[in-house]
Amino acid sequence: MPIDGLFRTTLSNGLQVILRPSRAAPVASFWVFYRVGSRNEVPGLTGISHWVEHMLFKGTEHYPPGAFDRAIARAGGVANGMTWQDGTAYFETLPAGRIDLALQVESDRMANALFDPEETEAERAVIISEREGSENSEAYRLQEELQAAAYTLHSYGHPIIGWKGDLQSITRGDLLRHYQTFYTPSNAIAVVTGDFDVPAMVERIERNFGAIPPGPEPPSTRVREPVQQSERRVVLRGEDPTGYFMQAFHVPEATHADFFPLVVLDSVLSGAKGMGLFGGSANSRSNRLYQALVETQVTVDATSNYGPAIDPGLFTVSATLAPGVTHDQVEEIVWQELAKVQQQGVTSAEIAKAIKQTRAQFAYSSESVTYQAYWLGFSEIIASLSWLDSWVEQLEAVTVDDVQRVAQIYFTHNNQTVGWYMPREQGSEEGDA
Repeated sequence: MPIDGLFRTTLSNGLQVILRPSRAAPVASFWVFYRVGSRNEVPGLTGISHWVEHMLFKGTEHYPPGAFDRAIARAGGVANGMTWQDGTAYFETLPAGRIDLALQVESDRMANALFDPEETEAERAVIISEREGSENSEAYRLQEELQAAAYTLHSYGHPIIGWKGDLQSITRGDLLRHYQTFYTPSNAIAVVTGDFDVPAMVERIERNFGAIPPGPEPPSTRVREPVQQSERRVVLRGEDPTGYFMQAFHVPEATHADFFPLVVLDSVLSGAKGMGLFGGSANSRSNRLYQALVETQVTVDATSNYGPAIDPGLFTVSATLAPGVTHDQVEEIVWQELAKVQQQGVTSAEIAKAIKQTRAQFAYSSESVTYQAYWLGFSEIIASLSWLDSWVEQLEAVTVDDVQRVAQIYFTHNNQTVGWYMPREQGSEEGDA
């Protein structure tokens, strides 16, 4: 996404402002990104960022519970919020003439969230119920166990929703301290895209946000995950009769030189992905994992995944086993495919297709003013706007040799964490006595 026509400024309280006007349609999208997610959490407080995100929908004195949503709906807009590993964001997309409402809502949310004790306890029950609902899926449980096993120190090992024990013990005081520490102008980025006048928008943002105190300097996140020295394995058993296979390798962060070769490799293995919250995925039937596992009826699906993050993350491979197939069979075939890339490389045609499809998915995930604002703020959090501006250029610079090289570096047995979900009736099958 080229970032031409961009205007940037910073208010005196530290709020970063990114504006990208466009007259293509009479709509505008306003986002506030906070540099806080599960990455910023410590044991005992996991899930607190996600919980605070929920509480900021529970009202202020000016906008009682539910009033945010009703005001946006009456104005003909849409709104939402989200928490991920590296950040939290809220947005409103409205007719351009009503965008002031978004600024009023978000400035009020930033400074005046109530954290009513009864609402806090009610939301505890909601979030625990949400977590317990996810736990009904054995695939979810396996992914969570795999992620926890892959990390020994870094907070990326914690689920964004938090561990259940922490959700049961976090207090209203904990939530308030987290809110007052991280949800501040000096830790936030305001992004506006769409139909507006830049000087007028700067004045509006200053009027709504300028008087909010900057807030304290948040504690830095300095933990670096140690290099994995040995293979790790997780075996989960349950009542679901379907088997699941997952595999994770430690790989670099978004700003590393190997990021884009790994993105292309991900596409070669299982198809291009949009990588954003609004991105889709390309048809994977001609890609390597589909051909090796699904076409041969060893699994009913197969995919890989790798996305941008502030710190080194995981490149994952996952599959759902077909009836009668063992995990050993699936794991052997996956390693055969990875070894082919390492030893024989990939073809020029595969690289060209992967780059073309990834570009298309990226274009799709940044076509509207809402998506464009998301990418501007997300990129500033996990990397920089220059990273976003050079996205297509860096993608198209990936070579056959680059893809083979990163496969050789990161796909090793000592760098892998493997997860098997096995139905209980399998007993000690597959050498698992």
